[in-house]
Amino acid sequence: MPRREDDHTGARIKEQRRLARLTQRQLADRIPYSYSLLNQVECGAKPAGVDFVAAVAQALRIDVTVLTGQPYVTELQQDRLAELVRPIREALDLYDLGADDAIPDRSAEQLIAGAEGLCALVRATRLRNAARMLPATISELTTAAWRAQSTELWQALASTYRTAHDISVKLGYYDLSSVALDRMDWAACRASDPCLAAIRQYMRALVYFREGEYTIGQRLVAAGHGIVGAAEQTREAVAVTGQLHLGASVIAARADHQSAVDTHIAEAKQCAQQTGDASEVHWLSFGPTNVALHRMSAAVEMRQYDEALKQARKIKLPTALATSRRAHFLIDRARAEMETGRTEAALSSIIDARHVAPEQTRYHPGARETLKGLVHSARRTPDALGHMAAWIGL
Repeated sequence: MPRREDDHTGARIKEQRRLARLTQRQLADRIPYSYSLLNQVECGAKPAGVDFVAAVAQALRIDVTVLTGQPYVTELQQDRLAELVRPIREALDLYDLGADDAIPDRSAEQLIAGAEGLCALVRATRLRNAARMLPATISELTTAAWRAQSTELWQALASTYRTAHDISVKLGYYDLSSVALDRMDWAACRASDPCLAAIRQYMRALVYFREGEYTIGQRLVAAGHGIVGAAEQTREAVAVTGQLHLGASVIAARADHQSAVDTHIAEAKQCAQQTGDASEVHWLSFGPTNVALHRMSAAVEMRQYDEALKQARKIKLPTALATSRRAHFLIDRARAEMETGRTEAALSSIIDARHVAPEQTRYHPGARETLKGLVHSARRTPDALGHMAAWIGL
């Protein structure tokens, strides 16, 4: 039987609750979950979902990582990914040092293409390759941008900072992701690019979404709308506007605001009707398919699992859809299947996600929580479930 890592999460919740001098009943009264569920999580009988942990962290006024710890450290070390994080951290610290004469020269065209290539690797969920190439690209672009003071190079540098954020989040290094977003803002300001600045607000909003601070997340999305709304309404700006609405829809879903979810999805749908498939715009994967995927994700976040499966059956994933989005869809579907008692289907969906995007699935909180739930609910652990639980590090 795989070890139950969630025992540690439950134990941390219990410890922090006691430090706050709260009984289980008192804490349960402060979160949108039952006393019974809190009791079961603390004793390790049920897994703590990411939404549950965020709610507890908000109620106790502590950071989510106090409850989760640095996730997946053992698995990261086994996969030799942890050693790739330090060079990224060092590269992010070069931003204000000006040009480095020791940096080898590549043409501006080559550097811009390199930044685009890193975005493509992340969307293809090839995290190891992207993490390995990222520090050198950041260093070279930093030097080139300081030398040329070119809008295009500042934009490309902002893009690499965005890639650093994406990799950090996917590997659970949330402190590093915040640094990367600060650097992205710094470069976007020098590029005078409102769309990049708005995307940065969108990503900040998702940080607060993970922390359970939905009001702040909604304010950040509104700030993003203000930035991009003041710009010329190009196809790029409309796609960014639509993506902001999609981010807001999931935040509203976590906050259990159905009317706000419906409004944001409707606005995003209108944007998608104007842009069509705009997946190439800042690698946001925006378009009609992504609107449908977010409608399904919102249903999952609101624990409307039957509705989520109904939406999932309607979605036809295009072959060109980014691997990262395809895997996210499968993980969302697996959670809905598990919660509606379709345990075999849920396991099958997680296995499919592994085949599509092994690195993303291995470190995705939703995949881990779903497998924990399947292990907890199984009277006996089938070989396929045991193999998957061991592979993901439970």
